[in-house]
Amino acid sequence: MVKEEVKVIAQNKKARHDYFIEQTLEAGIVLSGTEVKSIRLGKVNLKDSYASVENGEVMISGMHISPYEQGNIFNKDPLRDRKLLLHKYEIRKLIGYIQRDGMTLVPIQLYFKKGKVKLEIGVAKGKKLHDKRDDIAERDAKREIDRRLKESNR
Repeated sequence: MVKEEVKVIAQNKKARHDYFIEQTLEAGIVLSGTEVKSIRLGKVNLKDSYASVENGEVMISGMHISPYEQGNIFNKDPLRDRKLLLHKYEIRKLIGYIQRDGMTLVPIQLYFKKGKVKLEIGVAKGKKLHDKRDDIAERDAKREIDRRLKESNR
């Protein structure tokens, strides 16, 4: 069995910090040729982006893809809304999740899979400030334990 090669282009590290990711889903994305070329160069930012369901279609907003330098007239608006490619049953499932209290769609990472650009979106619930503090405290405690174990092994 051959493992599929996935080349990660961009990650939204803030997503896991600000949200509890309950479920993830892989989606295709509608792009122009110059946008794909710009993505291949790694000129994409997912930081302030989010996904929403509009008229039975899932759209991603706020994803910045820098204009391709040799693209001239073919370049599109860097912040335009882009359609995500999902099956109808997946969209219905997402609508069900969104209608629950406090759930949202957050892009997690953008990657190439079999030569196609894919976007991993997560169904997420926002973290409160105390949840973020708990995560930071857990991370610090784990780091301290690892440091002590490393010193004791010397």
